[in-house]
Amino acid sequence: MTGVAATGGHRYKDGSHYVGTWNADGKPHGEGHFLFKSGIRYSGTFEDGKFSGLGSLVFPDGASFFQTGIYRYEGEFLKGWFHGYGTFWRADGMRFEGEFRGGQIHGLGRVTFNDGTNGFPKHEGFFEDTRLIKRHKSGEIIDRAQKISFMIRQKYFNDMFDS
Repeated sequence: MTGVAATGGHRYKDGSHYVGTWNADGKPHGEGHFLFKSGIRYSGTFEDGKFSGLGSLVFPDGASFFQTGIYRYEGEFLKGWFHGYGTFWRADGMRFEGEFRGGQIHGLGRVTFNDGTNGFPKHEGFFEDTRLIKRHKSGEIIDRAQKISFMIRQKYFNDMFDS
């Protein structure tokens, strides 16, 4: 990634900690790991201080993302938001694999429940603002989301998480 000026770590006044590469403005830029005071951790790429590109966002026990129950996301980010292909898991075992836009499920994808089923009728198709709008086979999109998740785990966690 262009614009990388330095590599190193920094502990912020609020207790958060970053280790990785920086741009000339002193913002995380390139690859790095950010641990928030709350215990939320991000590993992946940054652009001008925001999550951008491939990454993983993991929430500690008891925390969730915007009250949705999401406790882990692996996939693409844009300007700090889930955006592109990815997978998220909720604490109750449910997961979504597919497309995201602006931090929300939006596009083709599939929901899998904690018992391994996809619901009846199947929760697979086109989602808009997190709601299933039209049932549709989404195999190619799901495969892409799974591959991105796998690449992230290999790069940043060395299979630390079970699928």
